[in-house]
Amino acid sequence: MDMASLIGVLIGILTIFGVFCLESGSLSLIFQFPAALVVIGGTCGAIFLNFPLENIINAFKSIKKVFYNEKENFQEVLDQIIVLANVARQGGMLALQETVTSIDHEFLRRGTQLTVDITNPGLLQEILLKEISLDEEEGILNARIFEAMGGFAPTFGIIGAVLGLIQVMSNLKDPAHLGQGIALSFVATFYGVGLANMLFLPIAGKLKMRLREEIILKEMIVQGLISIHFGENPTLIEEKLITFLNFSNRQNQFIMGYKLGEKTV
Repeated sequence: MDMASLIGVLIGILTIFGVFCLESGSLSLIFQFPAALVVIGGTCGAIFLNFPLENIINAFKSIKKVFYNEKENFQEVLDQIIVLANVARQGGMLALQETVTSIDHEFLRRGTQLTVDITNPGLLQEILLKEISLDEEEGILNARIFEAMGGFAPTFGIIGAVLGLIQVMSNLKDPAHLGQGIALSFVATFYGVGLANMLFLPIAGKLKMRLREEIILKEMIVQGLISIHFGENPTLIEEKLITFLNFSNRQNQFIMGYKLGEKTV
């Protein structure tokens, strides 16, 4: 479970609804089904019109990365690459075939198999980088869908407000219906802006962060496999990949902050 995502959602919900309760004393005022229907239904309709169905399904499946995502272990993958480098140096490239099934990381396992099958290092690099590029494009599209939802939701909130005002203006002679129309006006705007800024846009941002980490790890794998293909010394390969590991460590240090008054190392 990603505690940052969970804490973020809880803080947002508790703050907004807590302040509303302190001001009005009742949450029932903001639970307006027509307002929610205008914003959520309109946003979903716009998304389905704007993107293919399969892309929308993939985007919603990717939400699990926001709330539950195991951090990529750069050190573990680097160690596996060094093991592969030693195997290839001692037994040749064909010796890697015996290690493929024991590799946990899917991209590293596939890349190792291609390293055995492909004799041209340039072609190997081209295939792996193309796969990374396509994975990146898919990840960006997932985030883009939620960004689009963050753009559509406030607009439909305004549409809901206009519908509420129309109801108000058409019932000026009937005071009993004025309150419902005014409530729809403001609550629809609240739903649109709230969903966009507390849910859709933050989800898009977190998906981009996850994608960035995945792409950097895969780039490290490509660098390692190409070096193995060229028969480079495992020690030299490790030195090349240390840069990627240092990047991961710096990210962890930034997240962990300071411990006992000193920056973690």
